[in-house]
Amino acid sequence: MATDLREHQERQAQERVAAGTEWRESGLVFTSRLGTPYEPDDLWRSWGPVRRKFGLTHRFHDLRHTCVTLLLDLGAPPHVVMQIAGHSDLEVTMGVYAHASLDEKRRALDRLNVALA
Repeated sequence: MATDLREHQERQAQERVAAGTEWRESGLVFTSRLGTPYEPDDLWRSWGPVRRKFGLTHRFHDLRHTCVTLLLDLGAPPHVVMQIAGHSDLEVTMGVYAHASLDEKRRALDRLNVALA
């Protein structure tokens, strides 16, 4: 991970040089090619080329769904996941995004089996 961060810093230094006087120092780790904060539309627009490059078929919003689902599967507290996702209501997080994974279903049925044995 430290290597990845160093590589990112090197790429950003190259972007800083390429931008010249247009570079705006923001103090952020992840910035646009001009040093400014990313705008939500920047990420959405960049998704198309990434999808094509790697042969992905998912929509950008599917990444959000995957993130929330994985956080819940990893045991992150639902109220924390709600805040990360920017939901105003826990019911949205749990009702829309929380799906029981196959592993969760197996564990639940194993617990039931033990209880009934």
